[in-house]
Amino acid sequence: MNSTSNTPLALIEDADLGITLSDGCRLSARIWRPQNSGDVPVPVILEYLPYRKRDGTTARDTLTHPWFAERGYACVRVDMRGNGDSQGVMTDEYTPQEQADCIEVINWLAAQPWCSGTVGMMGISWGGFNGLQVAAHDPAPLKAVITLCSTVDRFADDIHYKGGCLLNENLGWGATMWAYSSRAPDPALRSNWREMWLERLEAEPFLPALWLRHQSRDAYWKQGSVIEDYSAIKAKVLAVGGWGDAYKNAVPQLVEALPGAKGIVGPWVHKYPHFAIPEPRIGFLQEALRWWDHWLKGIDTGVEDDPDYRAYLMDGMRPATWVLERPGRWIAEKTGATSHLSAQTLHLTDRGLSHDAANLDMMIASPAHCGADAGEYCAIWLGPEMPGDQRHDDALSATFDTPPLDQDMDIVGAPRLTLRLSSNHPQGQIAVRLNHVHPDGASARITYGVLNLSHRDSAENPTAMPQGEVVEVALNLDHIAYRVPKGHKVRVSISTAYWPLIWPAPQATTVTLQGGELALPQRPTSGGDEYTFAPPTAAEPWKTEALRPEKHVRRRETDQVSGIITLVIEDDFGKRRDADHGLITGSVARETWAIHPDDPLSATGTCHWTQELERDGIFLRTETHSKMWSDEGNFHLSARLEAYENDKLIYDRDIVDSLPRHFM
Repeated sequence: MNSTSNTPLALIEDADLGITLSDGCRLSARIWRPQNSGDVPVPVILEYLPYRKRDGTTARDTLTHPWFAERGYACVRVDMRGNGDSQGVMTDEYTPQEQADCIEVINWLAAQPWCSGTVGMMGISWGGFNGLQVAAHDPAPLKAVITLCSTVDRFADDIHYKGGCLLNENLGWGATMWAYSSRAPDPALRSNWREMWLERLEAEPFLPALWLRHQSRDAYWKQGSVIEDYSAIKAKVLAVGGWGDAYKNAVPQLVEALPGAKGIVGPWVHKYPHFAIPEPRIGFLQEALRWWDHWLKGIDTGVEDDPDYRAYLMDGMRPATWVLERPGRWIAEKTGATSHLSAQTLHLTDRGLSHDAANLDMMIASPAHCGADAGEYCAIWLGPEMPGDQRHDDALSATFDTPPLDQDMDIVGAPRLTLRLSSNHPQGQIAVRLNHVHPDGASARITYGVLNLSHRDSAENPTAMPQGEVVEVALNLDHIAYRVPKGHKVRVSISTAYWPLIWPAPQATTVTLQGGELALPQRPTSGGDEYTFAPPTAAEPWKTEALRPEKHVRRRETDQVSGIITLVIEDDFGKRRDADHGLITGSVARETWAIHPDDPLSATGTCHWTQELERDGIFLRTETHSKMWSDEGNFHLSARLEAYENDKLIYDRDIVDSLPRHFM
């Protein structure tokens, strides 16, 4: 078997390896493997995605997979059924069909003469999710998984419902998939590309409507949520996340639930950490290679002796919607993640946050636009998507401050807030922000959580709030590792709205606080780095010719006549030609999120995507539109899909749907 050496191996690459499933559906794979793997078989590293290997993920694939292949692995990047250059249609995310297909792929790969019989799965986001999901089925060849920016709970910690609140990302990412899945195969690879394209367009689901049919944690969400039975996962898991990403909680959860699992969380947004922002980046490829060499080749690389949990403790800094670097240091927990760390209890009182319990009687009635500085739910496009200065939102919230700290405070873990409160309506929500307040008043969000008050006791069986009756509720804020410096303050801010991150409750709600405690997890103050990673490296980058530059816009508009406040997002991702095979692709995304401060039922979200694909005189384009609004009893959706060949409309479809609000 090839062992890791300092001399990169010569490679064979196949851009369209066919893997035919038992039902006859041909999946398309791109593979990089050592030239001598026919004589000296190697393990496989599989990444299995709907995001199109031919153009969608080429930039990151090019940096990553050849690097592993040169060090003795067959790296296989598969387009899932109904995507890219693969046949068939896709009906939803994370389906049993998707997982069954992947198990077939794993078994097929393990049986190839150039494979040693062992397989690892690696992926970020969708690929991180399904790596865990497939591991829970325990296919025999699958020995190890590296999951990045993923979750263990599809209902509570994905893009749909957070704390039981409807995330606007349910529409936003659903609209993105409405656009992504509308794209045709590359005409250079498929003589029947037009038939495949029309089949996809006709079958393509409008996912926001499907997801809104499941507004509680029912069997739909339990399928594919590995938190239901961690013991089913036998493969060894390395979990990686970023503090700037939406998916940070799974890393400590997996470390503490799975024997032998290890976790790494850096300051990054939703990207692989060898090219992520903000820096510092790490030598992720070297770290992953140690994992693969140990669990797929049986080489003792010392990974079992690594600390269970390595996290980047960020220094507190001034609020900024985008930064290129976060100062801080790497901390390491030898055993477990954060559950063993002690927590300081602070009481919410009329005078602020106090070590001693005292009276609290405070009303909260935030206007519907509170939350404007929340940033994106999932920062991914490398633009101004991070939370901004929280002072504006703090002014629309109930706030509780500590006195200036007499020493640095290292917050490491998931803060937990318990409240005793009453509501004047049966349906309401609260958003809780833990903020770092600078001496001049600037307020930076450390972490946050939201709670649908009807989900206070159960996400599976929600119940209305008893009006005017004091009840106890509790919620965990997202995991974090953050240092608040001496002389600065910690603030808890609580609002009854958080737009445009979550959809508003049907009525403007007033909540009255009667008591509360914050359990603030802390770690003894760290000095320098407790762990050191190798510097980042990568394979040669993707070679393209830019035909249209990228351009990104974020602006907030206030209509002085109507009072409507609108967030406008315009992301032109540019247009480029692949220097190798010549395919031209481009895309533009546009979103608006509008609301009147006095009327939660004025909320609307609209999305419009343009996707372009060109080759050899063939010009293909799709235009996808999505919209959502609501009244007191129902959510309303509309969508339109248009497909053009050489500027001629060849397919169109409209969707109009209404769904009852179920404790939302």
